Amino acid sequence: MTQQTCDSNWQQLRKWLLLSFQPGLGAVRFNALIREFGSADAILSASYHALRAGLPEKLAAQLSSNPETPEIVDRLNYCRQWLESSKAHHIITLQSSQYPVALKELSDPPPLLYVVGNIDLLNEPQLAVVGSRRPTPQARRLAQELARDLSRKGLIITSGMALGIDAAAHQGVLGSYGSTIAVLGTGVDVIYPRSHGDLYQAIAMQGAVVSEFPLGTTPNPGNFPRRNRIISGLSSGVLVVEAALNSGSLISARLAAEQGREVFAVPGSVLNPLSRGCHKLIREGAVLVESAEDILIELQNYLRPFVESSDEPETISSDLSGVQRVILESLNGEAVSVDLICQISGLSFDEVSVILTEMELEGFIESVPGGYTRTG
Repeated sequence: MTQQTCDSNWQQLRKWLLLSFQPGLGAVRFNALIREFGSADAILSASYHALRAGLPEKLAAQLSSNPETPEIVDRLNYCRQWLESSKAHHIITLQSSQYPVALKELSDPPPLLYVVGNIDLLNEPQLAVVGSRRPTPQARRLAQELARDLSRKGLIITSGMALGIDAAAHQGVLGSYGSTIAVLGTGVDVIYPRSHGDLYQAIAMQGAVVSEFPLGTTPNPGNFPRRNRIISGLSSGVLVVEAALNSGSLISARLAAEQGREVFAVPGSVLNPLSRGCHKLIREGAVLVESAEDILIELQNYLRPFVESSDEPETISSDLSGVQRVILESLNGEAVSVDLICQISGLSFDEVSVILTEMELEGFIESVPGGYTRTG
């Protein structure tokens, strides 16, 4: 791509960003203006009287007279610097060919999406996996296993990178060469929770991190329910692994049903309060899930052809335990830190350290600057 083309593309994107930064112009109004005028350029060129037909007086005056305040210009410059700092950084508009087709079906699709990682994954078949932020150990393990199995059958696993079930789902995919998408309630340049720094980096390398919120947006309680509509909107269905009756995961399930997506739920013990949300969903018609096969049967028409990764070894020694296999599969030729291995495996630092020592003594891995790699 020539510099002239890059500059031209930026000028078009800049107009979308300029509109998105206007106070009071949310997704619903923004999308209504795009439908009315056809493009961001046409909106910015419109007269006050033309804009006033669909906007409050103050906002119409703001757009027609002085949309580029010094603060907004600074934000625009920061966006360009961020875009140019990495080929993995993307900002796409609702009119872009790369914009997820599934999201366009929403009544209020995000006018802009900020992405770190593989942007092509946004249009691949996806399943959302959500649940409690404080799950039982059994639910955490089940979320990892289901995400791993579904990923191996060709589904992209999408979640919110939150503590608990979200993190477990991402980790289950990362340990099996699959792809996963994290939809954030912050800007894509803000890692939240902070403890998920390594998980964020792993997802960005092996999948994609997505947000509708502008760069620099910090955690705000109101943003997280809003991002749930993107998690469900991107996906063919939503799987709830464990959730209390007041869980935010039920918001994702409700949104999925409203969007015409499938809803799946894992039953649990009647003595466990964290099972009540799933039981409620099942009573209301959600598909009861005991294994990945229950989901695959329902979503068979959405599955892309699955091809085993050519980078994955043909055989892995039968002497390895299940956890050791996951760790070995996470080592892809470059040094991987112990912290990142902990994120991928879902184990504590002490547990991982013991396993790594055993695997090194058995000759499967070796310690190198920055972490561990395979020996073969």
